[in-house]
Amino acid sequence: MNEYYSLTIAGLVRELPICKISETVSIAAFVIFGDVELTVAAAAELLRIVPAHDIIITPESKAIALAHEMARQNGNAPYIVARKNIKLYMKDVLSVELQSITTENKQSLHIDSADAERMRGKRVLIVDDVISTGESLRAAEQLVTAAGGITVGRAAILAEGDAAQRSDIIFLAPLPLFDNAGNAIESI
Repeated sequence: MNEYYSLTIAGLVRELPICKISETVSIAAFVIFGDVELTVAAAAELLRIVPAHDIIITPESKAIALAHEMARQNGNAPYIVARKNIKLYMKDVLSVELQSITTENKQSLHIDSADAERMRGKRVLIVDDVISTGESLRAAEQLVTAAGGITVGRAAILAEGDAAQRSDIIFLAPLPLFDNAGNAIESI
């Protein structure tokens, strides 16, 4: 059985552990937390290919470091984190439900009126670490629309499985799905 998948992203090689998510499908787990070298390199590569934007929104939590680094490299442009839970400081909250491939239960994303106001009339880039089912993107885009922002792009480091065939997203590398023996499969 293959236990790791070797992937080159922004000129860097990473060994991703293959993890079972169902009786027939496994994924290569991509976790950017703590990988400063990859975060900086991926942010630079994405900034070269994404459309002009005024602000970034990212779903909590794995892509926060990426959104931060992209904003920093883009002249300290602002970014917003769509939170998984409503926080005490949040007023007049906008919420959207979603179902993630890596989480068993339904989730939700939230922004408050201050974040909504920062997006109103602005060109918004949605950024995530991995796009698989597209649920996080869909939820973030609904928040952008509800806030009066204009989605100008959807970007991620990786597009997993069938997401790599989408023409409406920007990504640095495809990431296959795997059978439970660790062999890459075309789609589920």
